Amino acid sequence: MNHPVIIFPIINFQHNPHRIAIFLRNSLLIFISLLLLQACAGADKDEYAGLSAKRLYKNARSSLDAAEFQTAATTLENLEARYPFSPYARQAQLDIAYAYYKFDELDKSEGAANRFIRLHPRSPHLDYIYYLKGLINFTRGAGLLDRWIPRQPYKHDPTVMENAYNDFATLIRRFPNSAYAGDAYQRMIYLRNQMAKKEISVAEFYIRRGTWLSAANRAKTVIMRYPESIWVKRALEIMKQSYTRLNLKKLAADTQSVIDANKSNHAITSITPQRYGKKPPAIL
Repeated sequence: MNHPVIIFPIINFQHNPHRIAIFLRNSLLIFISLLLLQACAGADKDEYAGLSAKRLYKNARSSLDAAEFQTAATTLENLEARYPFSPYARQAQLDIAYAYYKFDELDKSEGAANRFIRLHPRSPHLDYIYYLKGLINFTRGAGLLDRWIPRQPYKHDPTVMENAYNDFATLIRRFPNSAYAGDAYQRMIYLRNQMAKKEISVAEFYIRRGTWLSAANRAKTVIMRYPESIWVKRALEIMKQSYTRLNLKKLAADTQSVIDANKSNHAITSITPQRYGKKPPAIL
């Protein structure tokens, strides 16, 4: 049987510039498609295949030591996914939270920390995790310019400061002898003063507006919630001023008596060496 002969047309490029343009365009599209296919084939290659849990963890630690925190987090997540029952998996869960914290992925870091607490409620490293959670919220809002222009935390969302304060307080309450307790307590003092300053700034705003009752109530919040802050004296002064303007002479006189009685008292502004003399480890 004779097979049909297929004759391909021969394009005469010399006399048809339009066909030359079409040919070049099609050739370029084919070339780009081949490159994309090659790239996709390379992307499918699993760089973690065949690596043991020990090898993965060692690579992750090397990345942490080199400050390659994103690479470290990715490696640790792969370790946990491939070897969930390995002794390295629990340590990976701990280090993932730290890696994301250092990479400034604070939401992911807090999520990893909460997950660790949920999975390992009796872990001997819980003090570290609560300390890390406190640092996460303590750091929120910080930017690159903070190195040169100090930020004013009291001007920002007070919820973040409260969350950090509560995390540090949980650490100190549950693990008073922890290596992280000293630094946590110092940060609590700072946060307490910042939260009190927030209330004072609002009270002074009300003073400028002439809304004396609101100013007095804000100042009273400082006395009730932050009695050991450095802003107690200013809060009492605002209360006396407000009561005087409101013609509440008895309250103004009582407030002045409190001011006189507390002239010699000093708010706690630094760490208490007897209870919290330990410095935190240098890993954070």
